Amino acid sequence: MARRRVSNPLALAALTLLQERPMHPYEMSATLRERRKDDSIKLNYGSLYSVIESLQRHGLIEAQETTREGRRPERTVYAITEAGNREAEDWLSELVSRPVKEFTQFEAGLSLIGALPVDDVVRLLRLRLNTLTMEATKAAAIQQALGNFPRVFMLENEYEMALRDAEIRFVTDVLRDIEDGSLTGIDGWRRIHELRSSGLSPDEVEAKLQQEFPVVYDGPSEVKPAD
Repeated sequence: MARRRVSNPLALAALTLLQERPMHPYEMSATLRERRKDDSIKLNYGSLYSVIESLQRHGLIEAQETTREGRRPERTVYAITEAGNREAEDWLSELVSRPVKEFTQFEAGLSLIGALPVDDVVRLLRLRLNTLTMEATKAAAIQQALGNFPRVFMLENEYEMALRDAEIRFVTDVLRDIEDGSLTGIDGWRRIHELRSSGLSPDEVEAKLQQEFPVVYDGPSEVKPAD
């Protein structure tokens, strides 16, 4: 993926808004919120001003005029430049066409989940599943309330719902496999925490695990799949 002079997704949102018409930052923020784009792009007013300054510094937008209404602070209206138009088109095309590895917090948690006792993981996954289910119900109600709103303007919501549904299925399956004992490696996982809670030293825990699980165990914090 190309290295962008300005890489914050909020910058791309600002560029696409300015492709519609010149705007001042407050209007950009209000428009993004009105269109619910803040559900997909992290938005706060301070960050938007920093993004605007960076876009202007790199020649992607330019100040068109500065206005003042009554005693309100001055507002600068910005317009997109030709370089900004090219950047927006290239950047958006790249985002849509090229899958990239995204390091999500849940994936990070799953990669280290063995550090928690099995029963704690079951409880925590059930909490997550309940939250996901409530979010799915809320999203479905919003989708229904929008009625015939053009789908093209709701694709990011549809994508979010699809990801949430997939996560619900995944968490449900993992919970089932833990609770019925079919998750491979679960015996060693339980045993690690039993030994740690018994007061044994790390070396003693390691020796016990190597003795009891000689095929899969390969150190105090690493379990590898059996051949």
